Amino acid sequence: MVKTIISIILVGTMLFAGAIYEHTFVNKQFDDFHQVLTTLYDKIDNQSAVRDDVLAVQKSWLEKKKSLHVFIPHNDIKEVDLWLSEAVTLVRDKEWKDAISKIEVLLELAEQIPKTFNLSFENIL
Repeated sequence: MVKTIISIILVGTMLFAGAIYEHTFVNKQFDDFHQVLTTLYDKIDNQSAVRDDVLAVQKSWLEKKKSLHVFIPHNDIKEVDLWLSEAVTLVRDKEWKDAISKIEVLLELAEQIPKTFNLSFENIL
């Protein structure tokens, strides 16, 4: 009986610690990505961005998504990949208005994706 209670408490503690780690890790990854996107947004807004700037953001995302696959759905990762790929082409072609709209969507995704993992009433139901 005592072993069972200790085991339940131990497993509960491990699950709680894992949930905190996941929350912290996912938020940090997306906060970092959001900062990189904000810098790119400013460059596009000033029409000083070049293709290499977007490729650097894409490279940063590729590094982050390697570990994010464990925590977030593949469809969310794919969506970020697609919007970022479109931004590369638009900056290359100097279509600033369209490029900035793609980055705005990416900024929104970087804010919204981690929120889907927060412990909140909306996410429980």
